[in-house]
Amino acid sequence: MLIRHASKMSAEKVNIQLKTILESVLEDDLHQWVKTVSIPRHFLKESKNNQWVAQWIAEQLQSYGYQIQFQGKYRNIITLPPNHWQTPCILVGAHYDSVPKTPGADDNGSAIAALLGCAKAIATYAPQTPVCFVAFNCEEDGLMGSQDLVNNYLLKHKIKIAHAHILEMVGYCKHTPHSQQAPTELPLNIPTTGDFLAIIGNRHSNFLVNPTLKQAKTYLSMPVIGLKIWLGLENRFPVLKRSDHAPFWQAKIPALMWTDTSEFRNPNYHELTDTPETLDYTFLRQVTQLLIVRVCHEQRQSD
Repeated sequence: MLIRHASKMSAEKVNIQLKTILESVLEDDLHQWVKTVSIPRHFLKESKNNQWVAQWIAEQLQSYGYQIQFQGKYRNIITLPPNHWQTPCILVGAHYDSVPKTPGADDNGSAIAALLGCAKAIATYAPQTPVCFVAFNCEEDGLMGSQDLVNNYLLKHKIKIAHAHILEMVGYCKHTPHSQQAPTELPLNIPTTGDFLAIIGNRHSNFLVNPTLKQAKTYLSMPVIGLKIWLGLENRFPVLKRSDHAPFWQAKIPALMWTDTSEFRNPNYHELTDTPETLDYTFLRQVTQLLIVRVCHEQRQSD
């Protein structure tokens, strides 16, 4: 395993047009979106809430001009670019369900807000970008929604994914010393202040880590660290495969996990106290901005 810090990367030349796009991301929007979805919404235990939140997300995406579909028995929400059968898609994904009885603001309302912020910006400023947005269901029940999408839907519909960015808890930030822990089973030396975004890749997606860190260095002030996992070591450490990136890794589809590290920083993980007021919306805005940079960079590369 190898850790890289954005602060130690060389910056790229700033794209002025891209900076304009990033300014369109508003903390107030992110806060409102998190508040809206932060109700108990487990797939089975709170099925009505789960369906209501799914419909609300779908309507938001439709309001930006996307055509959406509900996929599979778990009701994943999908948008596809018009030319998806010709051009491999960049997939941006986040789960919208929560564990029973919890509001799930960070887990995973924060990621849904980042996904919506990215989707809105892309629809407004870069609508030709070959990006697929997916809001997964049933992450909290063994990743069933993302497994169904990867194992059944993508193959059946011949949808090629260039790579995926999977968002898992991206809104909690602490600037105080010793606010960050590391999984005890992992041989990692990470910062002890919980103010960074973590980007995690494996042998099929490590090539995406350095460009993401360079873009963070260029456009953002927040700390970002990248973890590169080699030799299939994610299979020896289950903590590295606990979110919707895992089915992509299993299918050898390049995918990065984006996270604030969940319970290793956030004491409200899977608790009733995981509420919108506990999140840092400046941090969440910067995560959303980096996601936009990453997606727009791929569009410029293909132009």
